[in-house]
Amino acid sequence: GRTVGIGAYLVRLGQRTIQKTTASPIILTGYQALNKLMGVDVYSTNDQLGGPGIMYSNGVSHLAEPDHLRAVQAAINWLAYVPSHRGGLLPVMDIRGLDVIERPIGFCPAKGTPYDPRMLLAGGEDDSGNWLSGFFDKDSFKETLAGWAKTVVVGRARLGGIPMGVVITENRTAENVKPADPADVKASEAVIQEAGCVWFPNSAYKTAQAINDFRTEDLPLIVFANWRGFSGGQRDMFDEVLKYGSLIVDAFVAYEQPVFVFIPPFAEIRGGAWVVLDASINANVMEMYAASGSARGGVLEANGAASVKYRTKDLIATMHRLDEKLIDLDKQLSQAEQSTAESRRNEIKEAIANRERALLPVYEQISVQFCELHDTPGRMQAVGVIRKQVDWSTSRTFFYWRLRRKLAEFDLRKKIIEASEVGRGVKSPTPLEASDMIKQWFMESPGMTEEKWEDDKIMLAWMGQNHAHLESKVIEYTKECVVQEVMQVMTAGGNTAKIGTRGIVEGISRAMTTMTQEEKESFKAMLGQ
Repeated sequence: GRTVGIGAYLVRLGQRTIQKTTASPIILTGYQALNKLMGVDVYSTNDQLGGPGIMYSNGVSHLAEPDHLRAVQAAINWLAYVPSHRGGLLPVMDIRGLDVIERPIGFCPAKGTPYDPRMLLAGGEDDSGNWLSGFFDKDSFKETLAGWAKTVVVGRARLGGIPMGVVITENRTAENVKPADPADVKASEAVIQEAGCVWFPNSAYKTAQAINDFRTEDLPLIVFANWRGFSGGQRDMFDEVLKYGSLIVDAFVAYEQPVFVFIPPFAEIRGGAWVVLDASINANVMEMYAASGSARGGVLEANGAASVKYRTKDLIATMHRLDEKLIDLDKQLSQAEQSTAESRRNEIKEAIANRERALLPVYEQISVQFCELHDTPGRMQAVGVIRKQVDWSTSRTFFYWRLRRKLAEFDLRKKIIEASEVGRGVKSPTPLEASDMIKQWFMESPGMTEEKWEDDKIMLAWMGQNHAHLESKVIEYTKECVVQEVMQVMTAGGNTAKIGTRGIVEGISRAMTTMTQEEKESFKAMLGQ
């Protein structure tokens, strides 16, 4: 079937579209009506206007399937990743017999060699036909929006059975094909080459849309980041790359489930990409990590930083400070300035210039290496822009336990925040303040230390063993919030206190009319205490 006019807008507003690859156009006006309007037979089918070649390629359709049965199957598979209702429990799958939770990752990127990012996520066979496992559970990664903005790959997958949204960079060059409009005789198909590891207007919009999709599905998110920045050429600036890049920030700010930004092996974050991925955008939910050893991160690339911070005059000054031959020539020149003939001084100056020219390429390389040392995972961790270095081979195990811990922690802190929402007088804690409360409860337990708080397995075990105690802590906190609210009302002074006190008494009076005799006696006993 087809969807026309208002129906086409309803499809888009649904934000989850699976389109059949044949005879299922999404159009505003039928091709016959357009032909009559223009007075010439320009279009021959509705698929030219809204078939998968258009709608799957521009991101309106998330998936394209050959028939109805596969479309229904794709919808069911999609729903398997999503909670049954907003705020509900994630549908965790038992993966025993399918995969192992704590296993090393078989696939590892090679430095300077482009690769299919799907191998990083789902694994695959190498050139010899041997299976190399990926980050997520085997066969669990399902890509969406694959026909649109191919320099970014998005989809859903499972980590130890837990569903997650995933965004990863395409590091290879992709083609963006813009079809020719038959209504324009001068138009021709445009094939635009889009470099990997760069955000273009379409891929930035795709990233923002995918993050919003995952947010409304209440999925935790992991971003495998390998971007050198945004494409800032004239055409891309005109095509609103700045607007779509800012949408990524807006999407992160609104996110409520755990978000992990991970720089995989031999990947880097640079320039504007760092700005939209920094964990401080939404510190309540975001954490940034980097693969130990080979990941890099910084606003400027090492070459750019060296050209700004270590200019030629600085390199020459460093040569004269470190190179023994130049130090000796400087001494000779200093002595010659006082007693030697000018010809001798010119010879020494020429020798110094020759030595500087010979050393300059070497010192330029050293300056780049020096600047790159500021972009290593160790340095990023030291200045606090990443939380931790993670070894790639064991990152699956690390993030599985980290995810379980954050989901449990987020659930508990949500209860704490809701417990404080008893009136306008008591300020609700922020998510980070709620986490600090949980940490305080943890540290009060016998034998618990700061080091153990950072251990995800120990923290999870503690929460499991102290479930009833934590529930009682939340109830006690709720009671304290009610006490504070009543205290603030009754001690506010002036008319506020009078009106508030009357309101409290009236509320108690009305509540007592709904109580049973037993409940009234219990209430009177509490007042007597």
